[in-house]
Amino acid sequence: MARQRSIFSFVLVLLATFLMSCGGPGVAVAPPTYTATQLERIQAYVPEIQAVRDRSDELKTLIQKGDWINVRNFIHGPITEARLNLTYVTPNLLPKDQAAARQITRDLFNDLVKLDKATSASNPLVALNQSQAAFTDIDKFLNLLPKKEEG
Repeated sequence: MARQRSIFSFVLVLLATFLMSCGGPGVAVAPPTYTATQLERIQAYVPEIQAVRDRSDELKTLIQKGDWINVRNFIHGPITEARLNLTYVTPNLLPKDQAAARQITRDLFNDLVKLDKATSASNPLVALNQSQAAFTDIDKFLNLLPKKEEG
């Protein structure tokens, strides 16, 4: 009788272990999505960022003319403000996109520093290349943002 009890206990332990290992949570975890508040915060900055992006030809013209004072004003005014807006938007992005957004913002900063140095040296070739790189970074950032239909 004692032997049957120990075998019965062993079988119950095996059955319980098997059921526990197969049981796991049955609910699938939904992928992260944007909340209405996050979308609202992001969309508040998009027009300002896009407005600076749309002015790329203006900066290119200033560089080609050699109007270095206005080029520096453009760098330290609208483009720097757009960079600041990128830093405000980044925490509201999905966690998977935040690292890329931070890297793009750093790249934009580095491009702006090089652009400012080229402007100080009155070097139009380097200035044009760096301005193109800066606006490419802004485009990359805009591509990370959710579309208005999401949510």
